[in-house]
Amino acid sequence: MDPLLNAFKQALAAHTPQYGTWNSFASNYATEIIAQCGYDWMLIDGEHAPNSVQTILSQLQAVAPYATHPVVRTVNHDPSLIKQLLDIGATSLMVPMVETAEQASALVRAMRYPPHGFRGIGGGLTRATRWDGIPDYLARADASLCLTVQIESLAGLDHVDAIAKTEGVHGLFVGPADLSAALGHPGDASHAEVQTAIKRIIDAARGAGKAAGILAPAYDDAIRYREWGASFVAVAIDIPQLRLGLTQTLARYKTPEAGGNATTPAVRSRGTY
Repeated sequence: MDPLLNAFKQALAAHTPQYGTWNSFASNYATEIIAQCGYDWMLIDGEHAPNSVQTILSQLQAVAPYATHPVVRTVNHDPSLIKQLLDIGATSLMVPMVETAEQASALVRAMRYPPHGFRGIGGGLTRATRWDGIPDYLARADASLCLTVQIESLAGLDHVDAIAKTEGVHGLFVGPADLSAALGHPGDASHAEVQTAIKRIIDAARGAGKAAGILAPAYDDAIRYREWGASFVAVAIDIPQLRLGLTQTLARYKTPEAGGNATTPAVRSRGTY
């Protein structure tokens, strides 16, 4: 397989539905288990999960044999970190808390080699080039890389149209948890004001010809956002699904009939992140 073939980026451009999963275990073993489940893409979280460049590298290696496409979320906008993530072979990045078109443009430049950007050239030292095994990497890198940015603040919402129109940004991704908190409704992405904002972001992305995405682990939410025009939707989150499965199993043995405690621990995913 050509390591520079980015089917996820192609699907975003075509607005083909892509269902993903949010992965926060920071474990290559767990990531490989999830990779073989058949999701179109998976988010390797470098913002809220305890991941480092090294653990992200091990997860990219674990995912490599499978069809699921890894999308790496950065912790911030640091161009040095972006350079490292690209050099270890990440081809799709998601960057949180993008609030202006200027920030979006800076991220685009951080992902591009001169003269169109300022990404440093690692050459044969990097997994991205397969240690110089891809002789035309410098010429093809830009076409293979995909940048999605998260809109999750009032400033981002105010500038969403300009961000969406930024050349080199391939998709906007809604951060429902931060967005709902910014709008004064923490933990309540279903509030009418938050829903209006989510639709505005999706409309801005589609109006600029870009893909729109969102995290929506609740089925009805995912279907609604798809109908609004979101094409890449994360519909599962690893940690709460593990916790839910384990607590539900235990609860079966703690019913009065089993001589145990009938109380089932509450497990709820608020979305993210």
